[in-house]
Amino acid sequence: MLDTHCHIDLYKNPKEILEFCENNKITIISMTNLPSHFEMGLPFFDEKKHVRMSLGMHPLYVELHNSEFHLFEKYFHQTSYIGEIGLDFSKIGITSKEMQLKSFTKILELVSGQKKLLSIHSRKAENEVLENLINYRIKNAIFHWYSGGLNLIKRIVQEGYYFSINSAMIKSASGQKIISTIPKNNILTETDGPFIERENIPLMPGEVEDVLLYLAKIWNVSFEQSKEIIRNNFKNLINNL
Repeated sequence: MLDTHCHIDLYKNPKEILEFCENNKITIISMTNLPSHFEMGLPFFDEKKHVRMSLGMHPLYVELHNSEFHLFEKYFHQTSYIGEIGLDFSKIGITSKEMQLKSFTKILELVSGQKKLLSIHSRKAENEVLENLINYRIKNAIFHWYSGGLNLIKRIVQEGYYFSINSAMIKSASGQKIISTIPKNNILTETDGPFIERENIPLMPGEVEDVLLYLAKIWNVSFEQSKEIIRNNFKNLINNL
């Protein structure tokens, strides 16, 4: 199974979950919301073969970004994975729009020209995110839990970017429309655990079987074929790193 966006450090028992994922050879990219969280996780993720930790600056933590940026620069060269980063112009984030833009472009300036893979938060800010990725010539990016307009998907795909799909998306009419619009070669899977739950229990990292079954149905392929398509998509993406 492949999970390109979850938050192992935010589970109640992160050490046990990390070891479970590693021992079961589940390919996981685990996000962090701040560089200080990345720093705390380093001793536990170090030398893991199947689980990678990503260096993040979540847009809704923007008030802390200035004090944390020295840590972002410190650990920038210790990972190929950057996330969760991006912009959030929803009701909860719109008041810090200018701060977010300043921080996001500062991060992209550092990333530009580097072989990194970005996992992007873009709620209500999809156009601004895309324009900045293009302006800073970012090569490798995944739009995590995309909820923007269908008309923008074509442009995102043309730039070579990917989308990570989760269980919440396959259950909503808007999510289904988004998924049906994305070419299958630009789709990856995620859980966004522990934020997405099933029967009031957070999804475990790598628990994407329902997403793969849904993709198999709309693509008219078998479950194993859908899993192979996702694997090949990921291989094509990380070949650029």
